[in-house]
Amino acid sequence: MSYREEMVKIPTRAGHILTGTLFTPLHPEGQSLLISSAAGMLRRFYHAFAKHFASNGFTVLTFDYWGIGDSGGSPDALKKNRYNLAHWGSNDQAAAVSFLKASAPDVPLSLVTHSIGGQICGFNPEHPRIDRILMVASQTGYWRLFDGWHKYKMWFFWNAMIPWTTPFFNYFPAGRLGLFENLPREMAYQWKRWGKRAEYMMAFRDSDYFFDQLRMPILSLSFQGDTLAPPKSVDWLALQYTTADVRRVHYTVEGDIPGHFGYFRPRSEKTLWSYTHQWITEGVWAKQ
Repeated sequence: MSYREEMVKIPTRAGHILTGTLFTPLHPEGQSLLISSAAGMLRRFYHAFAKHFASNGFTVLTFDYWGIGDSGGSPDALKKNRYNLAHWGSNDQAAAVSFLKASAPDVPLSLVTHSIGGQICGFNPEHPRIDRILMVASQTGYWRLFDGWHKYKMWFFWNAMIPWTTPFFNYFPAGRLGLFENLPREMAYQWKRWGKRAEYMMAFRDSDYFFDQLRMPILSLSFQGDTLAPPKSVDWLALQYTTADVRRVHYTVEGDIPGHFGYFRPRSEKTLWSYTHQWITEGVWAKQ
């Protein structure tokens, strides 16, 4: 094995401790990579991707947001959790950036976001320490920007599923509903408020928003077969980072339909992971 893998504890400004996994290469190549998960996804989902890049000399950090998995994700802890979705950016993602910079202080830091991970970048006060961002299927959740039957599924999610079930459990029981990991109450409620508005999170803009302050290169990817992040929803989010050097790519390769999760699966090692390595190290994306 060409890297060392260890569970780590990540301190945050709010006082709670996030659980992460740090992959340290035995032969560093001068790059670090932080993976910011989708909502309700455990960090272990991203470990094949993390191990690939650690094997190529990257220092890689994955972590669970507060209220997910090993970071206070038990039902008892969730019932006491009063943090919202923006907090995942302002506190959790920010703490992970600081931790990784301390672990690999003198190398460029690339942030890879999945879905909601790209939405919360705009709340992250540590954004000046990020050298580049790759947004993987990161989108708005506004229901009208979804296609066909999925538009009405999103409407039902915001208007019925979250408000009907969350008060009963004092957290959103996504696991019981067969969706993903359970979510903190205030996180789910804020997410619901965003998803019902065309301006999404921008409808509630305040002084803690940094969307127009990010200045690094951003590559925003969308994929064939992704009903959870159709291209127009990904387009919308990319446009919110008005001062960054944003490039939008809709990945269309015949016979390759990654959907919402396929980018992080091992089958993408020779294609999407290879293109990602090239973009991080050379600034070039190999496909359209």
